[in-house]
Amino acid sequence: MQARLDAGREKLFAAAIEVLSTQGYAGLSVASVAAAAGVSSGSVYSHFEGKADLVVAIFREVCSREVDAVVTVAGRGSTAERVTAVVQTFAGRALKNRTMAYALLAEPVDAAVDAERLVFRRKFTDAFVDAIAAGIASGEIPDQDAAISAAGLVGAVGEVLVGPLSSHNPQDPVPGLVALSLRALGVRDEHA
Repeated sequence: MQARLDAGREKLFAAAIEVLSTQGYAGLSVASVAAAAGVSSGSVYSHFEGKADLVVAIFREVCSREVDAVVTVAGRGSTAERVTAVVQTFAGRALKNRTMAYALLAEPVDAAVDAERLVFRRKFTDAFVDAIAAGIASGEIPDQDAAISAAGLVGAVGEVLVGPLSSHNPQDPVPGLVALSLRALGVRDEHA
């Protein structure tokens, strides 16, 4: 019985992620997820209280994957290499699924989903903090408050991505984001 319930929930998750990837938060509804999954709306409500609950669950799942990808690359190399890898990974993955990334980063959402955004921004910030702190300790970058610098970078990267994500602008902002991030931290120009 539990296996069947779990399979039903996974089917709804996959359908919801597909809807969010193609239509964004505005296009996601219990009815659209049910239709994509080939089930009734009542089936969605048997697993989730409503749209906000469904989106919070999806947000946690998708953002956890993104955080894991960033954390994986954040632990290797010099400060310049680590920061470059974090920015390239975060921004590169966002640009591969612009509609989904825009929904997760900037699209107007319910308060519960917005609260989850803050949780995951902190997790992305933590990935930068470790790289920045290591760079300070090794003398690669000037002394600074690693937490403030990391939060500033997360904010800057997210804000710069909003335009390309919302307009499907083909311009690649990643090289500029990498250069901005390295310069903001005080990495010597040969790396920026």
